[in-house]
Amino acid sequence: MPEQAPRQQRHSVVTNLLFNIVIPTLIMTKLSDEDELGASLSIAIALAFPLAFGAWDFIKTRRANVFSALGFISILLTGGISLMELDPKYIAIKEAAIPAIIGLATLASMYTRYPLIRTLLLNDDIIDTDKVSDALAQRQCQRDFDLALRRATYMVAGSFFLSSVLNYALAKILLVSPPGTPEYSAELGKMTGLSFPVIALPCTLVMMGALLYLFRQIKRLTDLELEQIFRHQ
Repeated sequence: MPEQAPRQQRHSVVTNLLFNIVIPTLIMTKLSDEDELGASLSIAIALAFPLAFGAWDFIKTRRANVFSALGFISILLTGGISLMELDPKYIAIKEAAIPAIIGLATLASMYTRYPLIRTLLLNDDIIDTDKVSDALAQRQCQRDFDLALRRATYMVAGSFFLSSVLNYALAKILLVSPPGTPEYSAELGKMTGLSFPVIALPCTLVMMGALLYLFRQIKRLTDLELEQIFRHQ
């Protein structure tokens, strides 16, 4: 049997968030004053990070990086709202809209041939999906597994909806100064700094809960041990 080519590993969630969200936002908030980069140049440099990172990741793995696409759109909207000096409420709406759209897309994908939950939690890079599918077929547990997958989908979608609510609340509380002012930039930076403990942490816990639930169901329905479920790199 020919040896399989090594799989290209995707970047960690932390690395994706760092290059696609955190660094670009810090550039816009900390270097947008006229005595630094200025508003337009800081936005252009901030946009270059998710664009370059996504292109590099695509060349390496031949797969689109969803984090880079969302980071680019998020920075573009934030920069556009700041440049046009629109009411801060539009930032709050934008902050809430992106995770809400992802949550709705997660639910909608259940009715397609490619449920998003399979990409998020049943990644071929780490799970031996062929072995799991064969075990489910042999034990005639595919229907039970589909039910577990649906429940996990609701949990993952719920984490995005939770993020949407927390994003909106955090933006409404912190962004009170007019866009284009130093105070507004400082508030935007503070919002970015608080986004991890206030938003990312609880949403990550919900996502981990969905992951653990699904793995426990796979183990129960297939009678496979965890070392058999995970791929050996």
